[in-house]
Amino acid sequence: MTLAPLEGMRVIEGSAFVAAPSGGMTLAQLGAEVIRFDQIGGGIDYKRWPLTAAGDSLYWAGLNKNKRSIAADLRAPEAREILTALIVGAENFLTNFPARGWMSYGELSLDCPRLNMLAVTGNRDGSTAVDYTVNAAIGFPHVTGPVEHDQPVNNVLAAWDLICGQTAALGLLAADRHRTRTGEGSNMSVALFDVALAAASALGHVAEAQVLGTERQRFGNDLYGAFGAMFSTSDGEKIYAVGISEKQWRSLLVATDSVEGADALATEHRLDFSDEGARFAAREELKALIARWTLAHTLAEVATRFDALGVCWGRYQHFLELVENDPRCSTDSELFRSIEQPGIGTYLTPGSPVAFDGLLCVDPMPAPLLGADTESLLAELGLATHEIGELVDRGIVGIA
Repeated sequence: MTLAPLEGMRVIEGSAFVAAPSGGMTLAQLGAEVIRFDQIGGGIDYKRWPLTAAGDSLYWAGLNKNKRSIAADLRAPEAREILTALIVGAENFLTNFPARGWMSYGELSLDCPRLNMLAVTGNRDGSTAVDYTVNAAIGFPHVTGPVEHDQPVNNVLAAWDLICGQTAALGLLAADRHRTRTGEGSNMSVALFDVALAAASALGHVAEAQVLGTERQRFGNDLYGAFGAMFSTSDGEKIYAVGISEKQWRSLLVATDSVEGADALATEHRLDFSDEGARFAAREELKALIARWTLAHTLAEVATRFDALGVCWGRYQHFLELVENDPRCSTDSELFRSIEQPGIGTYLTPGSPVAFDGLLCVDPMPAPLLGADTESLLAELGLATHEIGELVDRGIVGIA
């Protein structure tokens, strides 16, 4: 593309943790200029694990790719004036900081009636919540884990944070389109708990409890309502195979020499396995049937046959295996580039997973050093070199 999709869009981001930073990064990876402001020395998430031996956060670097950075003393009135000027100039503001005082929509929109501001909160009423407390309340830990387990099992993936970040990015884009058509700014909020409620509702969990009056049970690694299960190979590897669509199901049966056995089970139990619910009902016997084949073959043999016959499957692998052995997580993939991250070194960095004609629309860039763009941004606001130096010397702003 000759022009990145969001080129010309400037967003100021005041954030911490996952949801808001991932939303800003999503916009930046599509070409928006995203400027993150932080307290001098770094905010609450600046040293969050995992850390390098030197104490640099791989977490922070991962969530702030392709952004610019200004560091300031957020308690100082002069710093707040500078940040206000940046927000007013950008007309787009994303934050999960408390949206009150100088950072409220009411205050900021006085000087910028076209302002689009999105505030990420824990709950709709503004009270605190994080991914892990939301997940505990939404119900999923009671259906996650081994069948025989009787305690909640948390998901280690911060799913609600990540979905919230994407929702925030979409909200800002929707507001930008609305402003283009009407000239009006928008005051928006996205509550983390609402994101989880919406997702649980979309997947039928809320209706299942309300309409059917039933409680979803644990099914371990089995795919609820269809066929999906974990299998072992003769060389001790673990794989996951799925038969949701009719084509996937028939491919799996053919690949594992299980067509006749499945037909016999269907006749015996008077089930129609073209119905995915019937496959789920008979999953234990079907798993045993397919497992006899996978246990008699190595992973290489399984892979060759499954791929040849179009089976939907995947191998269980560790993060190290993913990085060392999987070509999809390498520079062989269009998604990744090897990027030099200051203070950390060179490692794989993805761009946006949205491919334009199969290609990245914006090359991934490293996360900025804290305050790397302070001087240039202040100069854009019209401050002279000696004025910037004075602000640095007084601790109002910080530079890399």
